[in-house]
Amino acid sequence: MASATATARADLPGGREPDEEPVRRPLFRFGGSRLGGFILVLNLLSLLILFGGALAINEWRPGLIEARQESLTVQAELLANVLREEGVTRGEPTPELDPIRASIWLTDRFIPAGQRVRLYDVNGLLLVDSYQVTEAIGGRPLPDAQPAGTAAEDAAKANLLSERRVARADSELAAEVAAALDGSPQSTLRRNESGDRVVSVSIPVRHVRQVLGVLTVESGDVDEILGAQRQALFPFALVALGVNLLGSLLLHLFVARPIMRLSAAADQVKLQRARAISLPDLEDRKDEIGDLARSLESMTDTLSTRMDAIERFAADVSHEIKNPLTSIRSALETLPLVKTDAHREKLTALLQQDVRRLDRLITDISNASRLDAELSRDRPRPVDVNRLLADIVGIYETTAKPGDIPVTFTAPEQPLRVMGRDGPLGQVFRNLIDNARSFSPAGGVVKVTLEETTDDLPIRVRVEDQGPGIPAENLETVFERFYTSRPKGAVFGSNSGLGLSIVRQIAEAHGGRVHAENRPEGGARFEIVFPAVGRRA
Repeated sequence: MASATATARADLPGGREPDEEPVRRPLFRFGGSRLGGFILVLNLLSLLILFGGALAINEWRPGLIEARQESLTVQAELLANVLREEGVTRGEPTPELDPIRASIWLTDRFIPAGQRVRLYDVNGLLLVDSYQVTEAIGGRPLPDAQPAGTAAEDAAKANLLSERRVARADSELAAEVAAALDGSPQSTLRRNESGDRVVSVSIPVRHVRQVLGVLTVESGDVDEILGAQRQALFPFALVALGVNLLGSLLLHLFVARPIMRLSAAADQVKLQRARAISLPDLEDRKDEIGDLARSLESMTDTLSTRMDAIERFAADVSHEIKNPLTSIRSALETLPLVKTDAHREKLTALLQQDVRRLDRLITDISNASRLDAELSRDRPRPVDVNRLLADIVGIYETTAKPGDIPVTFTAPEQPLRVMGRDGPLGQVFRNLIDNARSFSPAGGVVKVTLEETTDDLPIRVRVEDQGPGIPAENLETVFERFYTSRPKGAVFGSNSGLGLSIVRQIAEAHGGRVHAENRPEGGARFEIVFPAVGRRA
């Protein structure tokens, strides 16, 4: 059971004092969080780099292929013009291509490496192929030698795949040549007999306006172009990978490791039964990790304070219960030795008084121990203080016996409301009234006053008595647990010393304050103030 101050402090966010201003955090944070914004920026940066590079490459790729097709078109048109000028065409009145002169002509031409030139007649039949008239021998490197005992590839399956590939290449080339024979130049991206992608251009060969054949120029460096494209993407991918790795490293350094340290510190508190977590280097951070470190330290500090309060409370309870028990035991040991009825009645009265004192003490201890649970379980709601005090004072009036101290109540007409719980608030007012009645002399009056002020806590309740007052040095200590100061003639055991401690605890849990003072005309005055609900302007 924590003390009133410790409990109220724990009920506030971060374990701060009731009068302490809450920590004001910056209103503007990127993405709502500094750390979250930092992570978001890194991830977006890496994605933007990757997507930007991919978009740039996608725009570059068709440009490269189109440029290659335009280059081959210019080359094919130049070769077709030279072909006409050197008399490769023959025949009058119907001209045609001379395959022998075309073969000689093509042999004398310089064909760049990686390119292939073919000439077709008007019927689409192949007249000459640069791969057939050149001295270069085409082919591919043989595959690596296999270890002994390795099964050879199925030759029939390989031949079938090769035949299909060749048939597909011949079909695509024939379609391109047929389209060019209709008089329109063709530019395509297709696969050759080896399965490689080639850029192909087919130009009609004309004599005046008549189409005599088709000149086809193809280049097999498409894969090299695409390979260069992939290589161009590598720097973007590497930069994006580097940014992601850097982000992961920073997340590990600034998030994962601090959380691991906090976890280890929490485990240390559990294993070594420590009372608090203290990581100053994390508490100085201005992000959520710093908030977490400060919250954990505040939480463990609050728990430590409560544990200390529980220990002190247990010691105080033990001491307070032993006093009446000691008195009861002494009276019971003396009772058999008493000879007269007067002495026996005196001891019996003493026993009854100690039993009442013990019952009152146990009741107050039970109420105090349940107070935290009641305050956290019951939801706050607007409470009409006028009606609550009127009902309480009315109960004292209807149950008053001859000689009891009367209670008067003064309140404004307009209702004053407090956001809280009527049960604990009623206990506050009853404790103050009971305390005032217990210290009031015969013929005295307890005055209860409710009023509204212009202070920051505008609802004020005063409970005044006409008793001996409170020593100046005890105006604050009266709110400590088990503090009792009885005036001369007061009934012993009528106060447990917990009533005013409970009053302060409940008041601070409702955002209020309570203090005691002495009246100039004599007697004590207890004043408690609360925040208002729906305060009038």
